[in-house]
Amino acid sequence: MIERYSRPRLTELWSLENQYASWLKVELAVVSAQSELGLIPAKEANEILLKAKFDAGRIAEIEKTVNHDVIAFVTSVEENVGLAARFLHYGLTSSDVLDTSLALRLKEAGEIILEDLRNLLDSLKKRALEFQDLPVIGRSHGIHAEPTTFGLKLATFYAEFKRAEKRLVAAIEEISYGQISGPVGNFSAASLSPELEEKALGKLGLKPTPVSSQIIARDSHAFFFGVLALIATSAERLAVEIRLLARTEVAEVAEPFGRGQKGSSAMPHKKNPILSENVTGLARVVRGLAQAALDNVVLWHERDISHSSAERLIAPEATALTDFLLNRLNGLVANLVVNPKSLAHNLALTHGLYNSQEILLKLCQKGLSRVDGYALVQKEALKAASGAGDFFDLILANPDIRSHLSAEEIKAIFQPDRFFRYTQAIFARLFGEESI
Repeated sequence: MIERYSRPRLTELWSLENQYASWLKVELAVVSAQSELGLIPAKEANEILLKAKFDAGRIAEIEKTVNHDVIAFVTSVEENVGLAARFLHYGLTSSDVLDTSLALRLKEAGEIILEDLRNLLDSLKKRALEFQDLPVIGRSHGIHAEPTTFGLKLATFYAEFKRAEKRLVAAIEEISYGQISGPVGNFSAASLSPELEEKALGKLGLKPTPVSSQIIARDSHAFFFGVLALIATSAERLAVEIRLLARTEVAEVAEPFGRGQKGSSAMPHKKNPILSENVTGLARVVRGLAQAALDNVVLWHERDISHSSAERLIAPEATALTDFLLNRLNGLVANLVVNPKSLAHNLALTHGLYNSQEILLKLCQKGLSRVDGYALVQKEALKAASGAGDFFDLILANPDIRSHLSAEEIKAIFQPDRFFRYTQAIFARLFGEESI
């Protein structure tokens, strides 16, 4: 994890100290459950629960000899507990601890990211409502299409992130499974049973995976990281839209620019969209990590450890980067500078060319074929686009069009309000009636 792109909550969550703390939490949940079910002596269990602690430095020292991190961890705890620790890690395999601990931390990370996502949704909703009626030119292929409102533009992103919220809730649910089932998942040790597993995991707020091998199958992990990748991609889509609208030639929006901020080491006039560019770059990394998570699904037989090294990187990086970029994007949305003058200027650039479809439709209503009507309108549209005149004047002067449409009908087409008559209905459908 890079400190520059990690916030404190995720940094702490994935710290080595917290990794060992989560391992100990799993071990102690098992000890407690085994004691309650009479599978280990209550006296020794109580002694373990009272004295169990680890020393990260000692674990590192032991691992140099044993070359096994879980054994080094258990040994460190045993040194603090004494003889009673013979009932620690009793019947477990390393993956019981590792996979269950990973589930705990992924669940917590997912809940943090869900909070981030909901904060972004709040900001998007607020800004969408703020600009609900602010006209802006809509674009397709980067070219002017028909007018919409800036609020509706933001509303499309709100809807996308609402879908992301639903997916993330499902991903958190799917990742919230642990296992306490022994070397190949069949509870072979006398100290293990499905009942024990359910009781121990219940203490941790997890559910038992219905069946495991030596590990929990990694398709659930791939789904979780895939959802993060899709969230990051949606974030990038919004960031790219902001970047495009912030270009000098467009200037419809601008990123917030702090007091004393500098845009370029060479050019004092520069105010660059660095926040949205940053989101774009980080999203690429999160997507790449999702590919590694997909590769981790395929393991040899009951398991190998080819997934382990990758997960040590994927889990912290993907969650920390997603958390970071969502918070950066939320701040950007909440403080985005919108330039109504530029919106109005750009809307007027084509002198009403965006009315071409409605003229075509009116000609069709009057009995003209679509092919013939299209040709008539396109002819005048191309003239207007080349600077040969105002589109309204050219339409009004075309005798073939005028033979079907009166001047009053043409003037009515060029009234902008028709583009916005269902804006409130769309907002009500998306946000509820309170948005009106």
